[in-house]
Amino acid sequence: MKRRNQYAALSLCASLLSVSGCSMMMGEEEVAEQAPQRPAMNVIDITAADRAPAKPVDNTSDAQSQGMDAYGAIGQPPLYSSVQGAYKGRPLTKHIGDYVKNMTQDLIANMEYVSNKTPIGVTHFALLDTDLQKTDLLGRQMAESFVHELHKFRVPVIDFKATEYIRITDDGDFVLSRDYLELSSSLPIEYVLTGTMTKHQGGVLVNARILGMESRAVVATAQMLVPFYVVDALIPSDGSQRNGMRDGVKLSRG
Repeated sequence: MKRRNQYAALSLCASLLSVSGCSMMMGEEEVAEQAPQRPAMNVIDITAADRAPAKPVDNTSDAQSQGMDAYGAIGQPPLYSSVQGAYKGRPLTKHIGDYVKNMTQDLIANMEYVSNKTPIGVTHFALLDTDLQKTDLLGRQMAESFVHELHKFRVPVIDFKATEYIRITDDGDFVLSRDYLELSSSLPIEYVLTGTMTKHQGGVLVNARILGMESRAVVATAQMLVPFYVVDALIPSDGSQRNGMRDGVKLSRG
């Protein structure tokens, strides 16, 4: 009887050991299966990103996740530069006028002596690395945008390019002119808004200031970096673009 009890006890222990051994093996297999895998390298196809359609932006967090700056301009790939072809046709929710609006707010914030009774003239912005007698489409458009923004702040602006008559031609009816012989030589302009532009690695650095016509004293300043992809969204009227492009087509002589 004792031998039978001992045999039964030994068989029970053997069965328990086999079950525990199986469970340990199964646990090792589960641990091996649940072992964390190394993440794959995040390779970005820039050309594929350029072909991807733009998604609508609903809120600020979505805008930041899509690489948009504080003014709503859509960001570009990390290797972006103006030499590689700046504007690729991506839709922009903001334009150069929105950057001018921010600069105008900076001018108004630190402006002195200028009031609603001191007329201002606005000139084109000159290229800094020239003799200050050259500009481009950006410099001309910024002057037009500053006229609009200053008028919104009820600052009197005088357009010195306006003539005293309307010229009627086959190309249209015009009142503005660049011929100084057609313009008035005496205007009540007490201050002038002008500035310079410098090409930067990430865009164009714009320096704006308001000067006294007689004293030449600086009474207001502002500075801002306008990204290349916003600058290159401005297309001349003849359709020409950077890198010999015209209306989106690469031109070359045979």
